[in-house]
Amino acid sequence: NSGYLAIPVRGSIYLMDILIWYTVMSAIVGGVIGARARLGEIRSIEMVHKRFESFPGAFVKNLVSPQIKRIPFSGQSTQDSQDMNKAYAAMFAPFWNEIIRSLREEDFISNREMDLLSIPSNAGSLRLVQWPLFLLSSKILLAIDLALDCKDTQTDLWNRICRDEYMAYAVKECYYSVEKILYSLVDGREGKLWVEKIFREINSSIAEGSLVITLSLKKLPVVLSRLTALTGLLIRNNPELAKGAGKAVHDLYEVVTHELVSSDLRETIDTWNIVARARDDGRLFSSIVWPNDPEIKELVKRLHLLLTVKDSAANVPKNLEARRRLEFFTNSLFMDMPSAKPVSEMLPFSVFTPYYSETVLYSTSELQKENEDGISTLFYLQKIFPDEWENFLERIGRGASTGDAELQQSSIDFLELRFWASYRGQTLARTVRGMMYYRRALMLQSFLESRSLGVDNYSQNNFITSQDFESSRESRAQADLKFTYVVSCQIYGQQKQRKVPEAADIALLLQRNEALRVAFIHVDENTTDANTPRVFYSKLVKADINGKDQEIYSIKLPGDPKLGEGKPENQNHAIVFTRGDAVQTIDMNQDNYLEEAMKMRNLLEEFHANHGLRHPSILGVREHVFTGSVSSLAWFMSNQETSFVTLAQRVLANPLKVRMHYGHPDVFDRIFHITRGGISKASRVINISEDIYAGFNSTLRLGNITHHEYIQVGKGRDVGLNQIALFEGKVAGGNGEQVLSRDVYRLGQLFDFFRMLSFFFTTVGYYVCTMMTVLTVYIFLYGRAYLAFSGLDEAVSEKAKLMGNTALDAALNAQFLVQIGVFTAVPMIMGFILELGLLKAVFSFITMQLQLCSVFFTFSLGTRTHYFGRTILHGGAKYRATGRGFVVRHIKFADNYRLYSRSHFVKALEVALLLIVYIAYGYAEGGAVTYVLLTFSSWFLVISWLFAPYIFNPSGFEWQKTVEDFDDWTSWLLYKGGVGVKGENSWESWWDEEQMHIQTLRGRILETILSARFFLFQYGIVYKLHLTGKDTSLAIYGFSWVVLVGIVLIFKIFTYSPKKSADFQLVLRFSQGVASIGLVAAVCLVVAFTQLSIPDLFASILAFIPTGWGILSLAIAWKKIVWSLGLWDSVREFARMYDAGMGVIIFAPIAFLSWFPFISTFQSRLLFNQAFSRGLEISIILAGNKANVEA
Repeated sequence: NSGYLAIPVRGSIYLMDILIWYTVMSAIVGGVIGARARLGEIRSIEMVHKRFESFPGAFVKNLVSPQIKRIPFSGQSTQDSQDMNKAYAAMFAPFWNEIIRSLREEDFISNREMDLLSIPSNAGSLRLVQWPLFLLSSKILLAIDLALDCKDTQTDLWNRICRDEYMAYAVKECYYSVEKILYSLVDGREGKLWVEKIFREINSSIAEGSLVITLSLKKLPVVLSRLTALTGLLIRNNPELAKGAGKAVHDLYEVVTHELVSSDLRETIDTWNIVARARDDGRLFSSIVWPNDPEIKELVKRLHLLLTVKDSAANVPKNLEARRRLEFFTNSLFMDMPSAKPVSEMLPFSVFTPYYSETVLYSTSELQKENEDGISTLFYLQKIFPDEWENFLERIGRGASTGDAELQQSSIDFLELRFWASYRGQTLARTVRGMMYYRRALMLQSFLESRSLGVDNYSQNNFITSQDFESSRESRAQADLKFTYVVSCQIYGQQKQRKVPEAADIALLLQRNEALRVAFIHVDENTTDANTPRVFYSKLVKADINGKDQEIYSIKLPGDPKLGEGKPENQNHAIVFTRGDAVQTIDMNQDNYLEEAMKMRNLLEEFHANHGLRHPSILGVREHVFTGSVSSLAWFMSNQETSFVTLAQRVLANPLKVRMHYGHPDVFDRIFHITRGGISKASRVINISEDIYAGFNSTLRLGNITHHEYIQVGKGRDVGLNQIALFEGKVAGGNGEQVLSRDVYRLGQLFDFFRMLSFFFTTVGYYVCTMMTVLTVYIFLYGRAYLAFSGLDEAVSEKAKLMGNTALDAALNAQFLVQIGVFTAVPMIMGFILELGLLKAVFSFITMQLQLCSVFFTFSLGTRTHYFGRTILHGGAKYRATGRGFVVRHIKFADNYRLYSRSHFVKALEVALLLIVYIAYGYAEGGAVTYVLLTFSSWFLVISWLFAPYIFNPSGFEWQKTVEDFDDWTSWLLYKGGVGVKGENSWESWWDEEQMHIQTLRGRILETILSARFFLFQYGIVYKLHLTGKDTSLAIYGFSWVVLVGIVLIFKIFTYSPKKSADFQLVLRFSQGVASIGLVAAVCLVVAFTQLSIPDLFASILAFIPTGWGILSLAIAWKKIVWSLGLWDSVREFARMYDAGMGVIIFAPIAFLSWFPFISTFQSRLLFNQAFSRGLEISIILAGNKANVEA
C-alpha cells in the first residue's frame, strides 16, 4: 500500500526533475546554437571599431540585391581588391549614413557625433577607402608624435604606424586629400606645377624608402597648423574668403619649401624657374578656385575634422542605446540570412497593430502634471535621459539651459517636445514611428537600386547619395506597393464624436505619416425607430491632402463584432484591410529601428527557405526589451523576458519544433492563416491569452513555426512590481484556461511522445510545475505538523535515517532552487555569456543577487501559482490592464495590501504558522541547526511573499511616507462600503470583490475541501496543552469548540454598537467594561488554579487563528446560506478583524525599519543601482525636491 501511496509523490518529483533538467539542457543547447549562429561576436563598441573594415563587404553580401552586386562601380574594374573594397564601401555608405541620421533624429547622438559616425560617399576619385572619422580621430596627431620620436628608417616608422590599421588609413587619406585639394584650389600654371612636383618628389622618396631623409619630420606640426588654418577658411563656404585662402596656401608653401623639405630638395625646388619667377612677381597662389564641387567640399570638411578632432572617439557614441543598436546591427551582418531580392521583386507585406484607448501622444497636461512628490513626467524624462534631452535641444536649435516655459512659447517646438517625450514611453506614437521605418527603408533601397541600375534617367557614374530619396515619386510608389501599415483603433469613431484628445492625436499621426491607415468600427445610430438595431461598419481611413480623414473602405457588418475578448476581436475585424503575402502583428508597446527594417526583405525570403518538411507559416522574430534601464525590477523583468524571447524560443523552434506564437513581432503567412481560421481567436475567457492560440492553430493545421535572430523589434515591458504582478497574473490565468482548451488537448493527442513532453514543459506544464513547487512546501509542512501532533515525528525520522531514505532532502533542495529562481537565472546567465561575455555575465549575475533578484523570483512564483491555481479551480481568467507608465513613485501600503493580500500575504502567514507549529512541537535531530536547514527555504518564501512589495517600493522605508500610508490604510479599512463605492476606497467593497470568483457549486465544494486544512491546527494543538495532559478523548476537542464559541460571543459583545439613544450607549459601554474586567480576572484565575500555563494561552491563540480563518472561508464559500441565517454582518466584521491583524503584522517591521534613515538610503541604492551607476539624478526624483533644485 505504501508503494501505491508514493506514486503521486514520485510522479511530482519526476515532473519537477524533468523541468529542472530541461531548463539546464535548453540553456546549454540554446547557447551552442546561438554561438553557431554567430550571436554575440560584436558585443562592445570597441569591437565595432575593430571590425568596421569588414562591414561593407558583409552588408553588400546580405542586404544588397544580386543585380546591384554584379555592376562595376563607376565604370572601374572591380577585379582589383582595393577597388572592390571601395565599391563595397560606396554601396554601404548611403545606408550607414541614413542609419546614423535616424539615430540623430531620435536624439541618441549629437550633431558632432553624427559627423564623426558618418561615412564618406567613397564615390570620388580618391584612391583609397574613406572610413568614418570616429575610427580615425586623433590618429593624425598620434602619427605625428610617432614621426617626431622616429630615429629609425622609413620602413620602421611605417611599420609602427601600421600597427594601428586605422592610423595608416588616416595618414594615407590625409596625404591624398591634401594633394587633391591643393591641386583643385590653385589656379595658375605655376601653382599647379609646384603641387605636382612637390608631391612627385615626396612619392619618389617614399618609393626609395628615404622619406625620413627627404623631409624634416620635426616640422610636421608647423605644416599641420598651416593646413588646419587653410581648411578652417574653406569649410566656411564663403567665396569672399578666397584672398585669405590664397594667403594660407602661400604660408603652407613657405613652410613646406623652406622648413619641411631637406636642403638638397630645397635647392632643387629653387631651380624650378617658372615657380621662382611667379613667387618673385607675387603671382604664385594669387588666384584661388573656391571649391564648389561636392566631392571637394566633402574632402575639405573631412580633412578639417581629421586634423582638428583631438579627443579619442572610443566613447562615440556615448549613448548606451545607440551603442547597443549599432552593435547588434553590425553583428547581424555576419549571421546567416537569405539574400535580399530587389524591392520590385520582394514579397509585399503588411504590419498590423491593435489599439484601444492607450496613450497616443503625451499631452501638455500629462507632461507637466506633478505627482504627490512634485515630480512631473517631463522632469522625470529630463533626468533619466539627460544626454538625449541635450541632443533634442540642439536639434531644435535651442541652448542647453532652455527651460520648459520657453519651449511652450513656440507651438512647433512644444509639439516636438511632446513627440520627444512620447518616443520614450510606451505610446502609439512610438510604435507608428518605428513601423514606418519599413517604408523609409524600402524607399531608400528602391531609390539606390534605381540609381545603381541606371534607371529613371540616372547614370551609374552619378555621385551616389541617399539625398532626396524621400521625395522620389518612383521610390515612394514602389514602397507603397510593397508595404501597408494598418492600426486598428477600435473606438476611433467614438473618440472623434466625443472629441477626446486621443482622436486628435491619431489624426496628427495620420497627417505626419502618409502611408498610415486607421481601421475602426463605426456605429450608425441614425436608425428609423427605437426597435431597429444599430448598424455597424468596419472602416479604413487615411489622411487626405488637407489633413482630414478620407474614407478608403467601408464594410457593413452583420452586427456588433465585439462578442468575445476585445483585443482579438479588434484584430479580426480589421485583418481584411491588410495586403500582401505576409502580415507582421505588432503590439502597441513596441518599437522598430531603421537598421532592422533594412533586413525585412531578407526575413520575408525565409518563407521560401528550407526549414524542414514544410515551408514556414510563422516567422518568429527576436525582441529587445527596452524598459530595463532604470530600476532593478525593470532590469530583472527585462532579463527574464529577453532570455525567453531569444534563447528559449531559439530552442523551441529548433530542435524541439514546439515554438508557438507568444507575442507580436512574428510574421504570419497571411494567405495560410486567413484561409485557416485567422491569426487570433476571440472566444471570451478561454482565449484570454489570444496570442498563443494563433500558434496552436498554425501547428494543428500542419504549419511550421521558425525563429530568426538576425532581426529584432523593440518591446516595452511592465516596470513596477504591481504592473509585473498583474501581467504575470494575466499570463498565468491564460495558461489555466489553456489547460481546459481543446487546442491543447488536440496537440497533446497528436504529438509524438518527445514532442508532447517538449510542448508540455514549455507551455502549461511550466505553470503546473511552478504550482507543484509551492505545493511541495505545503505538503512538507503539513506533513511535519501532522507527525508532530501525532508524536510519530521522531520515529519516522529515525527509520528514514536507518533506511538511508534521502528522497525528502532531494525534493526540498530541488524545490528551494526552483523557488529562488536559480533555474530561471540559468538561461539568463547563458544569454549573458553569449551576448556580453563571461566576465560581464558573472558580474551581472552577482549584481542581480545583491539586488535581491531571488526575492523577486520567489514572489513571482507566488503570483503565478495563485492565478494559475484559481483559474484551474474556478475559471474566469480576465484581461488585466497593467498600465504602461513610468514607475519611479511610491505605492501606498493599502494599494499593495489590496493587490497581494489573498495571493501572497494569507498564504505566507499560513506557512509561517506551520513553521511555528513545527518549531514548537516537531522533532529535529541536531536541534536548531537542523531546523534552520530544513526550514530556511520556507522562511525565505514567507519573508519574500510578505515584504517584497515593500522592499521593491520606492521610498518604502521613508518615515513620512510610512506615517501617511498607515493613515491611508486605516481610513480604507474602516470606511463603510455601499452602492457605487469602489474597492480602492472601502475595505467592504474590496472584500466583496475578492469573493466574486466563487460562482459555481463545484467551486464552493472545492473551496470547502481546501479550507478543511485550517482545522488541523486546533485539532492537533489542543491535545498538546499542559491543561489536557495525556487525555486524548474527543471531549477535549469538543470543549475547545465551546471555548472558541465563547471567544466569538465576547468579540460580538465588544463590537456591538447599535444606533440607539445615548442612555443605551452608556449601558452598553458599562456592560463592555464589566465584561472586559471579568474576562481578565477569569483568565488569571484559570492560570493560577488549573494546569493552564502561559504557553498554553499562546498555543490556544495559535490554534484558534487558523480555525477562525477556516470558518471565514467556509462562510464565504456558502455565502447564500450564511446570509439567510442573518450572520453575514458578523462574518464581515470578523473578516475585517483578520485583515486588520494581518496588516499590523506586515506593517510593524516596515514602521520599525523606517525609524532608521540609512535603511531608506540603502533601499534606494538597491532599487536604482542601474541609475546610480549611469550617474543619473535618481535621488532628486525620489526625494521629490524639484522646487529646491530649480531654485
